[in-house]
Amino acid sequence: MNTEAPRDEAAMQKEDAGAPAAPQAGGDLAARLAEAEARRDEYLAGWQRARADFLNYKKEELRHLEEISRYGNADMMKELIGIMDNFDLALRTLEKEGPVEKGIYIIRTQIEDILKKRGLERVAIAVGDPFDPAIAEALSAIEADQPPGTIVEEIEPGYRLYEKVLRPARVIVCKDHG
Repeated sequence: MNTEAPRDEAAMQKEDAGAPAAPQAGGDLAARLAEAEARRDEYLAGWQRARADFLNYKKEELRHLEEISRYGNADMMKELIGIMDNFDLALRTLEKEGPVEKGIYIIRTQIEDILKKRGLERVAIAVGDPFDPAIAEALSAIEADQPPGTIVEEIEPGYRLYEKVLRPARVIVCKDHG
C-alpha cells in the first residue's frame, strides 16, 4: 500500500525547477551521436596523418638505402682509379720502349669493365672544350691559341660514380691573354 501522501502540483513544479531538466531522449541521443562522430573524425584524421608520415618515412629510408648501396663503395672505387692511372702510366712507358703484350691491355680493359658494371664512368672531356669546374680541376693555365678558359690538355681523366663526380678531371686551361 502506498503510505506516501499525495503531493500537490505546485510543490512538484518547485522541485522540478531546481533539478536539472530531464533529458529528452531524442535530443540527448543526437548530441551524443554528434560528439561520437566528431571524435571519430578526429581519430580518423590523426590516423591518416600518422599513416602518411609513416609512408613518407618509409620512402625516405628507401631512398637513403638506395644511396648507400649506390655510393657505399665510392672509397674503393677511388683507390681503383689510382691503380688504373698507374696502369695507364706503365702502358705509356712500355709503349715508348717497344711493343706491349696484348695481355696487359686485356687486364686493363677487364678492370675498366668491372668498374663500369658498378656505375663508374669516365668524365668526357676533350681538348678545346670549355672548362667546367663541376667536372674538372684546373692544375695550371697557359697561353695558347684558344679562347680563355678552354681546355688545352687533360692530365688525368675524371671519373663519375652514377651522378656524383668521384674525381674531377685534372686539366690545363688557356689563360686570358690580357
